Amino acid sequence: MTSFEALALWVGLHVLLMAGLKLRVGATRIRTKVDYGGGEDALMQRMLRVQGNAVEDVPIALLGLGALAFAGGPVWMIHLLGGLLFAARSLHAFGLGGKAGASKGRFIGTIGSLLVLLLTGGACLYFAFF
Repeated sequence: MTSFEALALWVGLHVLLMAGLKLRVGATRIRTKVDYGGGEDALMQRMLRVQGNAVEDVPIALLGLGALAFAGGPVWMIHLLGGLLFAARSLHAFGLGGKAGASKGRFIGTIGSLLVLLLTGGACLYFAFF
């Protein structure tokens, strides 16, 4: 497997995750009868934040993985970072989507996503200069 094929795998899985979050928002809209925004419904607002948090982190992390592939980053690194991101975003979605307030999934997902962003940024800088 090449770095680009590894990238395609993780992009594909994250696209499906994002589609799932979008469908979850749509289903919650139907159930809560909130047509726009979050309204006053706490569940609807939580589902929007689950999707919104993923929209904030996933694209930039995948862009970083793409830069690593272009810079000749090793396949194992793309798999490691892509897998960690997928796990972190999934944990965050289930943690925040499952109940309001703090949860282990939300916490681990947030820390995991930040870790992936920092590692990906650092790896991009390394491969850019060395």
